[in-house]
Amino acid sequence: MNLNDGLVGSLKHYLPLNKSRLTCLAGMLLSLLRLKQVNLTQLALAFSSEATPQSRYRRLQRFFAEVVFNYDHIAQLIMSLFDFEANGYYLALDRTNWQWGKTNINFLTLAVVYQGVAIPVYWLVLNKQGNSNQRERICLINRFIKQFGTNNIKGILGDREFIGGEWWSWLTEHEIPFFIRVKQNQCLNVPHHQPLSDFFRDLTVGQLRCLRKPRLVGQTSVYLSALRLETGELLIVASNMTCANLMDIYALRWQIEHLFQCLKGRGFHFEDMHLTHYFRIKKMMALLAIALAWAHKVGEWQHKRVKPLVIKKHGRLEKSFFRYGLDYLTESLLHYQTDSLRHLRLLLLLFLTPNEISPSNKKRLLS
Repeated sequence: MNLNDGLVGSLKHYLPLNKSRLTCLAGMLLSLLRLKQVNLTQLALAFSSEATPQSRYRRLQRFFAEVVFNYDHIAQLIMSLFDFEANGYYLALDRTNWQWGKTNINFLTLAVVYQGVAIPVYWLVLNKQGNSNQRERICLINRFIKQFGTNNIKGILGDREFIGGEWWSWLTEHEIPFFIRVKQNQCLNVPHHQPLSDFFRDLTVGQLRCLRKPRLVGQTSVYLSALRLETGELLIVASNMTCANLMDIYALRWQIEHLFQCLKGRGFHFEDMHLTHYFRIKKMMALLAIALAWAHKVGEWQHKRVKPLVIKKHGRLEKSFFRYGLDYLTESLLHYQTDSLRHLRLLLLLFLTPNEISPSNKKRLLS
């Protein structure tokens, strides 16, 4: 079986593109997994085609210049790959940025927390430096809930950038829980603009405290928890709902940091793409989101059904599911180009949900 053709046949059920453009998308996806980088010049060299490298490069350029994505379709694809809509989930919101030449690349990303990494679903390329504003965050979450509703959202996770009265009030009005870190010098509105740090001043390193009663921060009544870090700094988390394990929930936020590591130096070297146009960068992120989902699902399958990863002394796995799966995908595409059974397995691992990749399917996937 030709893996490119199989990808095209499966992707057409999710993305309304013509065959030529789906073939190009599938070819770029496979090239990305072979090379683990997003530079178009290099992707063109690994792109399966009888055309010259220059012609392949021009084809990729035209794809990014001309093709119009419906990002709701991309989001539906990503959510369906994991069957997220069948379960409750936490959403992490964060931003990453870097500079290419004189151009600042600034990404605001909304992702579903899952098994050690956050899976990107929606993203905005911000045409500016610095933090996102409240309107941009509301826009991103609103687009998500228009497609998937609010019933399965267990909470929004965010770092200190994601504070703001209008934003918090909007989440509360839509009955969306949030778990967001706040600054130590953030003040209560009443009675005397008291800094939040005053409530946790006596905490020792490693000690945790949760305030029983909500406090008014800005325009929103929130529950507060704090942990004294080894650095001596206070980690203070605010939520619009009472929760006994509030700090444990907030800890899931680190998975979006892992996402950015996978997209950059530990995976696809996103910063080397050399694209600066807003719409083209956004398309590249769609390609990366599918590739990351594929690699993670393959790694999860290998760990659970084939060869478990070793747990190190610090309690973490020797490598992430993403890296485990990416290495397997790269090896398969480079060294097993004519192995049709292996290619069929890769397709099944991409498009079957994790629950469908069960022990009863193990023989089918390994045979």
